[in-house]
Amino acid sequence: MRILVSLLALCALAGPAVAQPKKAAKITYDDHVLPIFKDKCVSCHSQDKKRGGLVLNNYTKVMEGSSSGAVVKPGDPDGSVLYRVTAHLQEPNMPPKGPMIAKESLAVLRQWIANGAPENSGSKIVARPKVDFTLSKIVKGRPSGPPPMPPATLRLEPVVLTARPTAVLAMASSPWAPLVAIGGQKQVLLYHSDTLDLLGVLPFPEGVPQVLKFSRNGSLLLAGGGHPGKSGRVVVWSVTKGERLFEVGDETDCVLAADVSPDQTRVALAGPGKVVRIYGTRDGKLVHEIRKHTDWVTALEYSPDGVLLATGDRNGGLFVWEAFVAREYFALRGHTGAITEISWRLDSNLVASSSEDSTVRLYEMENGNQVRSWGAHAAGALSVRYALDGNLVTAGRDRLAKLWNGNGGAIRAFEALPDVAVRSIFSHDAKRVFASDWTGQVRAFNAADGKKVGELTANPPAVKEQFAAASKVLAVRMTAHATLTKTATDARTAALKTTADLAAAQKMVNESGAAIKLAQAKLATAKATADRAKVALTTAQAEVRAKALLAQALQEAAAKVKGAADKARTDTALAQAATRAQGLATQVATESTAAQKALTEATANGRAADAALAKAQQDVTATATAAANAPKQVAALTPALKAAQAREAATKAEADRATADLTQARATLARWQAAQALAAKGR
Repeated sequence: MRILVSLLALCALAGPAVAQPKKAAKITYDDHVLPIFKDKCVSCHSQDKKRGGLVLNNYTKVMEGSSSGAVVKPGDPDGSVLYRVTAHLQEPNMPPKGPMIAKESLAVLRQWIANGAPENSGSKIVARPKVDFTLSKIVKGRPSGPPPMPPATLRLEPVVLTARPTAVLAMASSPWAPLVAIGGQKQVLLYHSDTLDLLGVLPFPEGVPQVLKFSRNGSLLLAGGGHPGKSGRVVVWSVTKGERLFEVGDETDCVLAADVSPDQTRVALAGPGKVVRIYGTRDGKLVHEIRKHTDWVTALEYSPDGVLLATGDRNGGLFVWEAFVAREYFALRGHTGAITEISWRLDSNLVASSSEDSTVRLYEMENGNQVRSWGAHAAGALSVRYALDGNLVTAGRDRLAKLWNGNGGAIRAFEALPDVAVRSIFSHDAKRVFASDWTGQVRAFNAADGKKVGELTANPPAVKEQFAAASKVLAVRMTAHATLTKTATDARTAALKTTADLAAAQKMVNESGAAIKLAQAKLATAKATADRAKVALTTAQAEVRAKALLAQALQEAAAKVKGAADKARTDTALAQAATRAQGLATQVATESTAAQKALTEATANGRAADAALAKAQQDVTATATAAANAPKQVAALTPALKAAQAREAATKAEADRATADLTQARATLARWQAAQALAAKGR
């Protein structure tokens, strides 16, 4: 009981979302909208000056519309031309030559239309859904098609920003999509249950959400709440469009419990008034009232097959009703404290209830008997939810969220929260558990090992702050990406070099014998060449000496014959002999020059052959040494290659993660940039 009083007190602290009367429970044309029109609009749209055929200072004329047709669609502000042009969502913007009217006034106009556009406090509001979202039949199991997720264009600007968060009293998880909804002040926040990214903000100007429920197929999201002691209402949104489809209830106190039937034809709600009211979703009319409870109704839920409705109250009363006729089916006995939550098993054969008496109890639906009961949380169990696999998660005053099997056997307790654990839910695939506490913290845990994986908030920063933070994250990730990419490139280069070195060493091991034989053969060839060069050099040297001596002798003889011939000039035979002697001397001199050239070549060839021989000898030594070292190199390079390849793989993985992080950071920044543009348009 204490926590329910505290929850309502917290609701009251949140205050109204827009300017509202202190006592009236609804916004009306006469009391709230007409003053706005008089201030901003009637100079152009009055009975005296009907610009565009629109009169705004007369309720009947407003509802008749303009020369182009109706401008107000009760229950559908986003489809109402009057709201769209005033919010600058559609041309022509109004006022045409001035800024958009104050956001507070715009919120009043929106809420007035959303509530059915009543003329005055005595007007009866009948909610009309935008579309008929009822189902012809209940589909068991996963619906066909992609899981329902919110649109990328859904607003991200918070409705309310506070210095610190308050208790998260309402949480829900889509049964088929990675989507979690949490209630904040005058807003519902949608998060991706895997990435923990904020996906959208749904305004709830009715007050603080006390209960959130997804429809059984995940296409609808229901929120119930209000202002304690003043008003209570239930709102239904389309998940895939992010639009309000339906508002119902005109309670004089906060709605504490609500649900939509699996066939989406009924909405049940209840609260401190002790009455369960059931409305039809086609026309918003009241279908049934259940007045069995003797205290505040604090929990209710339809069975997954849509046949039954379970309700619980602050006095421990727990009942099951035939859903379509509201006839009592079972009165479930056992609890001695306030019922805090109700959850059905997927097959509708068991219903679980948590209570301030610290217990969680399971009841079967054949005879209404209690089949299990255990003390889940000392001093009070405040939440219980079934997963699709039949496990349960609970939360309680001991600051813990706990995981149980279908028989109530403890699986694990998660890390304690800072304060009283108010709610706990599973993600759609039951791989994660989300738990909230009285301080407003929402933590995400792995169901398999209990480790904390992140946090959500019902009080997110403004879009401009998110954009600034995303810009910083992008800068950090760009630097990290550049560093890790270079590291990965260097590691790959090192791995390729080690691979080549190992291949060469292995080749040497495999071909060492042949390599040694080849080197020895080249040495033998070089030695034979060097030997031939030495013989050729010796021969050339002897030839040079012989030719030189002969040339000298012949030159001396030719000189003597020429001298004798010069003395006996009449001696023709002697002159001829001198000529022949000189010719022989010249010929031998030429041969001596050729022999000297041949000697020079032979000397050069000898040196080259000696160098080749030395190189061949070195090659034989090097080949033998390499052959001897090759097995050692293979032994050393084999683990080195594994290490290099492991480092290459690790650095590549880090670089790939950095690339993915960078891509995500860019996408996040782009998303917040788009959100800024939407926020600038007042959306």
